[in-house]
Amino acid sequence: MKLENKVAIVTGASAGMGKAIAAMYAKEGAKVLAVARRLERLNELAKETAGYPGELIPFVGDMMDKAQVEGMVDEAVKRFGRLDILVNNAGIMDDFSPIGDFDDKMFEKVMKLNLEAPAYSMRKAVKLFEKQGGGVIINVASVGGLFGCRAGAIYTASKHGLIGLTKNTAYMYGSKNIRCNAICPGAITTEIGTGEFMQHTNKNGMDIAMKGTNLIYRPGEADEIAKVAVFLASEDSSYINGQAIVVDGGWTCY
Repeated sequence: MKLENKVAIVTGASAGMGKAIAAMYAKEGAKVLAVARRLERLNELAKETAGYPGELIPFVGDMMDKAQVEGMVDEAVKRFGRLDILVNNAGIMDDFSPIGDFDDKMFEKVMKLNLEAPAYSMRKAVKLFEKQGGGVIINVASVGGLFGCRAGAIYTASKHGLIGLTKNTAYMYGSKNIRCNAICPGAITTEIGTGEFMQHTNKNGMDIAMKGTNLIYRPGEADEIAKVAVFLASEDSSYINGQAIVVDGGWTCY
């Protein structure tokens, strides 16, 4: 088991990549605080993983609330005595609007969830990691954080910001045995396409951004992202720090 006796927080754990990561961490022996807003789904996940070597504890938390973002770190320490791995996975898509069309409410919500919440949780975690002598942070970004038009302006900016935050944290804290990497998924089969702002997309922006999707030979699966998250959390990746790991089946090679 690659994560035996490790303590991890995984946000957005009720569905998609977060659910897969939380489950795979428990399978690899970790004690996991699975954080999301939907308790019923978290409880289902806890039942599904009940026989795994690790332990998965549901925790209701809204990553739009700074107090709850910081509180989940306190909860992990309260329950397990420490924290070794922080996975910032919770996120939301925009509506594909270009900069001339974006809505204020969308800007605030996408930035708060995709960038501010990880920043607050990372600030809390690194202070704990410094006292413990090390730790690992994994931020789930996107190929949209590396390229200019895989989404609308706001989502793109939020994920570019998250990758910048990842790289800065990695270098600033590398000498303290704290590693910070980002995973940049391509097209993955998840529920992100059913999000709040995807219900009424900006047609013009979406038409432009989706031009390259015919180059995807197949969408990825959540478990394929989870395997990378296990690798980055384990000692197998001990010399990997500050990287944005693209997992997109080769989509961005063209």
